[in-house]
Amino acid sequence: MKARRSSLWGLIALLVTAMACAAAPATRSVAVVLRVDGAISPASADYVVRGIARAQSMHAAAIVLELDTPGGLSSSMRGIVKAILASEVPVIGYVAPSGARAASAGTYIMYACHVAAMAPATNIGAATPVSLTGGGSLPLPAASSSGKPASAPAESNEMRKVTNDAVAYIRALAERRGRNADWADKAVRDAASVSANEALQLHVIDLVAPDIPTLLSDVDGRSVQTAAGTRVLHTRGVAIETLAPGVRSQFLGVIADPSVAYILLLIGLGGLVLEGMHPGGVLPGVVGAICLLLALYAFQLLPTHYAGLGLILLGVILIVSEAFVPAYGVLGTGGVISFVIGSVILMHTGEPGFGIALPVVVGIAAAAAGVLVGIVWMAVRSHRQRVVSGREEMVGAVGEVVADFDGRGVVHVHGERWQADSTGPVLRGQRVLVTGIHGLVLEVRPATISKETDK
Repeated sequence: MKARRSSLWGLIALLVTAMACAAAPATRSVAVVLRVDGAISPASADYVVRGIARAQSMHAAAIVLELDTPGGLSSSMRGIVKAILASEVPVIGYVAPSGARAASAGTYIMYACHVAAMAPATNIGAATPVSLTGGGSLPLPAASSSGKPASAPAESNEMRKVTNDAVAYIRALAERRGRNADWADKAVRDAASVSANEALQLHVIDLVAPDIPTLLSDVDGRSVQTAAGTRVLHTRGVAIETLAPGVRSQFLGVIADPSVAYILLLIGLGGLVLEGMHPGGVLPGVVGAICLLLALYAFQLLPTHYAGLGLILLGVILIVSEAFVPAYGVLGTGGVISFVIGSVILMHTGEPGFGIALPVVVGIAAAAAGVLVGIVWMAVRSHRQRVVSGREEMVGAVGEVVADFDGRGVVHVHGERWQADSTGPVLRGQRVLVTGIHGLVLEVRPATISKETDK
């Protein structure tokens, strides 16, 4: 009886253990690699956030975030940092390959990672924020001779607020991960930058590794604090799986490029203008509407100066108006100037990779100037040409007398019969020249010059 009870309790314990194991997600022996090469943009932020979520659903052992970035947008960087801090899977920040850097926004991301590592011959730092108005870095006001900070204008006070906010943010990340907060302060205020070995000595990073397999082997056994609690890394010999950007991230990467968004805007405006000038074409209107909506979506993701966007729209309106208003090039010239100024200030943030390429602006401006020159040339040409329709075209036309008359009679001009007053008697079939028109009566005289021919 006791043996049966023991067997029963053993079976119950086995079932409970099996149920507990089934309820707890098993960690797969795989490390997910996410590669960010280039500026931190809405596309890269979308890629990293989705990659972290995918790694969590796979119950991966770790995530390796491989960085090579000159910096990027603050909003995109903060989105990545939030995803890392909320991740239940340990995130290993890795500046690689050799020659790569984690500058500006990349420094914040490295400080947020559970483990920070760099490859040899890489660097990190220069995290000073830049002005969204294109003013470059945000310097602090210089001290006066008394040692107190000199009084600063309102703009400098705003810059100081941005800098202090960035310092507080990176210090909070450094304290959370137990890294050098004082150097992080210098990286923001003084744009300090260090190599991989110096970063290791200053405790900015945790280790230096030449490649990902070595990195995963070196961090094996480390304890890190994740959103799910303390996790021990078991990464030695795990499989490595690289997640490529999805279709959404690739699409954002294309349209969120400032130059591409700028060109989409121009195609959209051009398509709508053509549809307005030639109603019923359909294709220009459809293409223009799609491109314009895509451009507006991209501008919503990017730090766009709406004054620049307004100047571009004004320039297009003025250039188109030149074709309908006889302004002798004044409207068109003003439109080109407005267009160029708007293009230059549309998206100038000071961050690398987030300005419209100068060759694109110059090329589009040259095309706009070419359109203006073409409109003016056609206007001058049409002004010099002889009138070929309307009342004015009748003067100088050659007609034929329908019946003999002296004074008023009927002549045949351009396939029509008109009443005409003649300066002298004319005979049937005689050719006459129209010298004027009053109401519905023509003034004619005999066409005595042999070179006068019917048009």
